[in-house]
Amino acid sequence: MSTATLNAPAAGSSKSSSGWLSALPTIASVVILILMFAYGQASYGKIIQASTLSNLLIENAHLIVLALGLTFVILTGGIDLSVGAVVAVSSLTGVMMANAGLPVWLCIVVTILIGSAFGTISGILIQFFNVQPFIATLAMMFLARGIASMISTDPQRLDYESSYLWFGEKIKLNEGALRSNVVSVTPSLIVMIVLVLVAWWVLKRTRTGRTVYAIGGAENSAQLMGLPVGRTKMSVYVISGTLAGIASVMYTSRLGTAQNITGVGWELDAIAAVVIGGTMLTGGYGFVFGSVVGALVLGVLKLLISRDGTVPPEATTIITGVILLVFVLLQRVVNLKRKTT
Repeated sequence: MSTATLNAPAAGSSKSSSGWLSALPTIASVVILILMFAYGQASYGKIIQASTLSNLLIENAHLIVLALGLTFVILTGGIDLSVGAVVAVSSLTGVMMANAGLPVWLCIVVTILIGSAFGTISGILIQFFNVQPFIATLAMMFLARGIASMISTDPQRLDYESSYLWFGEKIKLNEGALRSNVVSVTPSLIVMIVLVLVAWWVLKRTRTGRTVYAIGGAENSAQLMGLPVGRTKMSVYVISGTLAGIASVMYTSRLGTAQNITGVGWELDAIAAVVIGGTMLTGGYGFVFGSVVGALVLGVLKLLISRDGTVPPEATTIITGVILLVFVLLQRVVNLKRKTT
């Protein structure tokens, strides 16, 4: 028997072990989500029911969309700190245009294009001027927040009859059912689900997705392989900015208001959701559906704190920080194990 034959099982076992280790943070986030649901149901009741679950998805649709954009960016080893501020400036612009009587479709298109514009500028700074992603997107964050404050420091509310609100309007799928079993959706929720599926398809089934993973794994190797590294790095920031624009439409249509402080800290929530979902901060490994789970973990956390009533809302930030720290340490352990496997 040859040496190669003897070593084949070991090599296969090593590859399988490495894949399992990489998926460990995502598995952990799913387990945490299940335990949170179980705890909430046992402690407060009326958590695991159709109405609560559908409302949870509706209320966190914008965060899931932001997390999708950050998933693309972080998979390349980058970061985007501008998305929260982009939501503020784009939503303010869209609401003020709608209140001025402009067609709703035009308001929504402009809202999304504003996000795309900020993402494009970030991508240009990073790709063509070799600015670090942290600095480039931090600059965009300050720029977007400053423009939002110049536009208006007062909350801007949509007219109650505005067609813009249709995107956040709840549609009951089973009108005659018991209240606890009513499943509701909104057009924004449907858009979110479509975006999740498209993001999964792009990352798993297209050359662009394979390039995104390759850049995060080893950018120099990706260039040597002839992959379109520059174009792809540029595109992930455009994607992130565009999704931030879409998220602002979702959030604004649900609440009917926009202001210059909208989105403060949302970039950190989105990053936390991506990391909790198992995407490596160093890039090269992660799942779209993991980011969805991470966003839901944060959503359920807020739900449980509100149901409890005795825990101050500020504790959400502390608990999120602790969970994020645990997952960062877990990623560190996984990376060390992968190197020794």
